[in-house]
Amino acid sequence: MKNNVVLIGMPGVGKSTIGVILAKEMGYQFVDSDLLIQKQEKRLLKEIIEQDGISGFLKIENQVNADIQTERSIIATGGSVVYGEAAMLHLKEIAEVVYLRLPYEDLCKRLGNLRNRGVVLKDGQTLRDIYEERSVLYEKYADLIVDEKNLSLEETLYKVLEQLKSRN
Repeated sequence: MKNNVVLIGMPGVGKSTIGVILAKEMGYQFVDSDLLIQKQEKRLLKEIIEQDGISGFLKIENQVNADIQTERSIIATGGSVVYGEAAMLHLKEIAEVVYLRLPYEDLCKRLGNLRNRGVVLKDGQTLRDIYEERSVLYEKYADLIVDEKNLSLEETLYKVLEQLKSRN
């Protein structure tokens, strides 16, 4: 197993929440790439999107994720990280990439106002649109896919750990 784990998936699937617990379980550090973006830019994600537009945000996100240098870390990414090829190729090189997959219907129940979450939504684009667009990319880059349907947080965590161990 590579000595980092990257969590990818739609907003609301639990990348940050599971990432923190997974880091504790494995004795790893936790890195949230959205927080790295905010630290570098000294702005909130939604402010970057408002001020620089979606393409400006995606460029920054790609650069920040492509520059992550860490060891023995769980890295939770933003849901739009898969739009950045340089970032994804780098992350695949340094880590096992785990796609936390949740069915669209379940995702709808978890999410509130997407724009307040700093979610990249083009004008007229719906949650279903980005779900369908990104699902293909998540699967393309994933080393492991963990299906969260009907799983509690603890069950999802156990499934991630189990699949990581089986790759050794």
